[in-house]
Amino acid sequence: MRLPLQATLGEGLHWDARRACLWMVDIHGKSVMSWDTQSPSWQSWASPQRVGWVIPADQGDTLIAGLQQGVARVSLSPSNTELVLEDWLVKPFDGRPALRLNDAKADRTGAIWAGSLNNDDESRSDGALYRLGPDGQWSVQDTGYLVANGPAIHPDGKLMLHTDSGRRTIYAFDLDMDAGRLDRKRVWRVFADDEGYPDGMTFDAEGCLWVAHWGAACISRFAPDGSLLRRITLPTSHITNVCFGRADLGRLFVSSARAGLSPQDLASQPLAGSLFEVDAAGVRGLNPYSASQSPMR
Repeated sequence: MRLPLQATLGEGLHWDARRACLWMVDIHGKSVMSWDTQSPSWQSWASPQRVGWVIPADQGDTLIAGLQQGVARVSLSPSNTELVLEDWLVKPFDGRPALRLNDAKADRTGAIWAGSLNNDDESRSDGALYRLGPDGQWSVQDTGYLVANGPAIHPDGKLMLHTDSGRRTIYAFDLDMDAGRLDRKRVWRVFADDEGYPDGMTFDAEGCLWVAHWGAACISRFAPDGSLLRRITLPTSHITNVCFGRADLGRLFVSSARAGLSPQDLASQPLAGSLFEVDAAGVRGLNPYSASQSPMR
C-alpha cells in the first residue's frame, strides 16, 4: 500500500488510535496531513511555518505542533484548509529563523521530547534535544547535534534513544520520565556509509528498534544490542520516518522525501515523497502517547 503524497520532506508520523488515523507532516511543504486508513485519500492543512510534527493532545480535539518558532497548540477543521494556531506553548526560536524543530515523541507523563537543527546550515552543531514538561517547563536536555532525529522510548520507559543523523550515530540515555531527566549518554550504534543516515525511529513491543535510512532506500530492525535483524527495501532513497499503526499495531507506516534528490533521481524514483505501508510480519508496535496541554510559560 502506498499514498503518492509527493511530499518535499515527509516526516512526523504518529498513529492516533483514538481517531484511527495517521498524522504526517511535510516540513518544507508547510503542511499537516491526516489519513483515515479506511480511505484511499487524505486531508491536508496548510501551516504558516515549517512544521516538524503534530502529536494529539490528551484532552479535546487539539494537536500539539512543532513549528518553526517553537511548540504550539493547533486545531484542524475538516471544512478548513489551514492550520489554526490556538496558542503558543513555548517559542525558543523566535527571532532565530535558521533554527527549527525536527522530530519529537511524547512519553507516558505527557511530556514532549523534541530535537532541533540549523535548517540553513546542517554542518553547524546548533541542534539540541529539549523537553516540554506537563507543567509547561521547557528545558535543554542535550546539545551539539548536527541534525537531531528520533527520539524513541523503550517499552520499559527507562531508555531513550536519540539520533544525530549528520554524524550517523544513535545515542542511548537512561531515562527517568517522572523526573524529566536523561543520564549516562553513550553511543548505541554508528551507521556505515552504505547504510545512509539514521533518521526517524520507533521501538516495537519486543524492545527492538526500527530505523528509517535517509539515503539508503530502506528501513531496518535492530536488536537491543544494535545488531541487524531485518532490512526492508523501499523504492526511493530518502526514507525519513517509521511508525506502527492500525488497530492491531501490526503494520508499519513509512514516510519519504523528494528533498535532496536531483531531477535525474526524481525521474528514476517516481514514488519519492510517498507514504508507504509495510507488513511487519507478526511484530507489533507500541501505542504512542498523547501530549499534555501545558500552559505557556
